[in-house]
Amino acid sequence: MEYNEKVMEHFTNPRNMGELNEPDGVGTVGNERCGDIMRIFLQIKDGIITDAKFKTFGCGAAVATSSVATDMVVGKTLQEAVKITNKTVTEALEGLPAAKAHCSCLAEEALHAALWDYAQKNNIIIEGLKPPSNEHHD
Repeated sequence: MEYNEKVMEHFTNPRNMGELNEPDGVGTVGNERCGDIMRIFLQIKDGIITDAKFKTFGCGAAVATSSVATDMVVGKTLQEAVKITNKTVTEALEGLPAAKAHCSCLAEEALHAALWDYAQKNNIIIEGLKPPSNEHHD
């Protein structure tokens, strides 16, 4: 399977790996079929995401998509963060092999689950954010 340079860069030198001590939002998603598990932690102050970390158990593409998604979300408002999707993650990585496209979906779902967690804890509604589904994607 061929990964491009950008994917390899994020896989070999992942950004934001680890977890936050007191996260404001945490989202965990998994894909049982391929065994990838992704957890994203967010620190949020005054409606802005000030820090993001991830812990991912999975293939190179899962690590790379987690890395780039957490990179993309820091400094964004909650409203801007909702607009980060599997498509924008894949574009930021300059593409993924078709067999690994589901990894970008996991990154979107983990990020949105963390935003949902924050919204629930703070009794707010983030426009455009849907509750996390517990469905697993192939």
